[in-house]
Amino acid sequence: MEARLLIAVPRPLRTLLTYTYPATAQITLGCRVAVPLGHGRSIGLVIALAENAASTPYQLKPIKALLDQEPLLDAHLLEFLQWAARYYHHAIGEVIFSAIPNALRAGRPLPQVLTWQAIPTPDAAAQLKRAKRQAELYQWLSQQTEPSSAQAIHTQLGASWRPILAALVDKGLVAENLSPTRIQRSSLGKLTPKLVLSEQQQACLLQCETWMQASTLQPILLQGVTGSGKTEIYLRLIETYLARGQQTLILVPEIGLTPQLVQRFSDHFPEQQISCLHSGLNDTERLQAWMDARSGQADIVIGTRSAVFTAFADLGLIIIDEEHDTSFKQQEGFRYHGRDLAIKRAQMLNIPILLGTATPALETLQNADQGRYHYLRLEQRPGKARPPSLEVQDIRGQHLHSGLSKLSLQAIQRSLERNEQAMLFINRRGFAPMLLCPACGWLAHCPACSANMTYHARKNRIICHHCGADERAEAACPACQNPQLITQGQGTERIELVLQQYFPETPVVRIDRDTTSRKGSLERHLETVRNTERLLLVGTQMLAKGHDFPNLTLVVILDVDAALLSSEYHALERFGQLFTQVAGRSGRSNKAGHVILQTTQPQHPKLLTLLHTGYLAFARQLIEERKQWQFPPFSYQALIRAEAAEMDQALQYLEQLRLSIPAQAGVFLMGPVPAPLEKRAERYRAQLLIQAESRQLRHLCLNYLTNQEKNSPNQKSLRWSIDIDPVELS
Repeated sequence: MEARLLIAVPRPLRTLLTYTYPATAQITLGCRVAVPLGHGRSIGLVIALAENAASTPYQLKPIKALLDQEPLLDAHLLEFLQWAARYYHHAIGEVIFSAIPNALRAGRPLPQVLTWQAIPTPDAAAQLKRAKRQAELYQWLSQQTEPSSAQAIHTQLGASWRPILAALVDKGLVAENLSPTRIQRSSLGKLTPKLVLSEQQQACLLQCETWMQASTLQPILLQGVTGSGKTEIYLRLIETYLARGQQTLILVPEIGLTPQLVQRFSDHFPEQQISCLHSGLNDTERLQAWMDARSGQADIVIGTRSAVFTAFADLGLIIIDEEHDTSFKQQEGFRYHGRDLAIKRAQMLNIPILLGTATPALETLQNADQGRYHYLRLEQRPGKARPPSLEVQDIRGQHLHSGLSKLSLQAIQRSLERNEQAMLFINRRGFAPMLLCPACGWLAHCPACSANMTYHARKNRIICHHCGADERAEAACPACQNPQLITQGQGTERIELVLQQYFPETPVVRIDRDTTSRKGSLERHLETVRNTERLLLVGTQMLAKGHDFPNLTLVVILDVDAALLSSEYHALERFGQLFTQVAGRSGRSNKAGHVILQTTQPQHPKLLTLLHTGYLAFARQLIEERKQWQFPPFSYQALIRAEAAEMDQALQYLEQLRLSIPAQAGVFLMGPVPAPLEKRAERYRAQLLIQAESRQLRHLCLNYLTNQEKNSPNQKSLRWSIDIDPVELS
């Protein structure tokens, strides 16, 4: 007698596959199985029992092996992932396997968690009379009501605990066992002395606690000006859930914020286990952090967007820091939004979720204004810290020193004379965005993309920041052999060099993707900034949020005109967020902060609104404009991208997709057109934008597209994808 299983496999298939297995076998949903697939085999995950046993024209194959005795993913996570696959119209198997660590996707056995428990023995004291450390550990284990994990013993005894424990096991005084999937977690340990909350912080904390205890929960938006102490609110709220024995997930937009947050949380919760999940970890480290969360050993998990898929033993609270950040949106493959999925997961679990930011995304702000989210504001910096003063420099007609005005250089000099720090922000890495020949007009252009290559002076390389093409920069023009090539524009590397020339006695720290690619390099740079009184800091948006530099009093923001003049409707929102976040790095202690913005557009109306009335008024003005144009959040978009060896092929395929969607009220189709970056990595790119009045209409349109995919012949040279709620139309 055979039964049937619905299995997810990590392939670009929009359906589950059906396999048979002996009806007498015990198989639990969420376990991995080995299955035949095509001419080979694959690892699959059991999603459901096939209830309909009707005959099928296909010959069903049996599974080859059951790989787990217990489920990797629980029922909630399976339901959550299937919802995500439906919402984002992505292949179900790829979505399911995005929640499984790489180390387990190839069929590696699930690591077992060992625990230890003291065995009551009358002569234990006599056996341990001459072994002081063993006696200490045995006595501690005897006092524990539950088996103890390696982490708990390490916390108690320090790094040399393993040989001590092994000796106790050899003497028969301690039993070593495989722990159950869910272990009993330690209670909330001692805390470091708390900072005194301001009246406004205390009021926010009490209101959050009230909302989080309600029978019907809503997301909470906590908008706090930079430096207002949002993290302290996070810490106090987490205490409540740790005391209940529940775990907390904290999502951050970038790896760069992780070390500082981990240190802050470790200082506050010295006895709790804090695990990290981000792309900077190797497969073994990621697996260990995932196992700690799944077993309940990790009290707090801090991670980037993919951590939203982590399995937890008892998740009680989700916090999203810098909720507005576009880094929460995955731009390749499974194009999900980590913030939006976290909100859905909290809803499914009926647990509270807190969104923290100084500059809410327009969609989030609209949800708060409409009453769908609770809304709190922290408008004051605690203590003597005050908002920085703002200065707009009109650089039209001025002679710039590698992008820096004379007034900016003088302001930097004054800050250094006071033994303070200054930061220069430019959201472009490298030395210059263009390397060209003044004699014949030759320009270093990427052969695989419709984009220029960026010159990196330290490496003497030209690099494409889109496809990664990397070449040595020639000494002479390859077209006319002119020996004097020139650069135009500037990036972080050029700003670093000019600062070293003007201020040779002052250390300059550059923080961008080029200087932080090696493991631990970001932490070392940040440590240098914290431990050096007089210093110059140069960086990209990696420095725009979350970091706290008490001696930083001056921020100079360069090269923002492209954002002010962009026709892409997200650009002004991004500019307002970036400007507010970067400006907020200044004056965070008791020293006055000052922000200089260099621009050729000093009378730009949106810039004046932002400067004179603040981000909130600026954002609401943008929301009103979006309402007039019926752009999100007043409509729902999906961007269909296609790429092929020839542009005509990509456009023709999108035109076929467009024609497969019946005309209906409330749906607007824009395109197909070439993408703003037409060519990338030798592939031509086109796009079709679907805009609908409701999510239901949008999903109806996308269902037509996926059905068209089934009925159209497979074009191996063409790839297409669906991007739900796109944050970039490029």
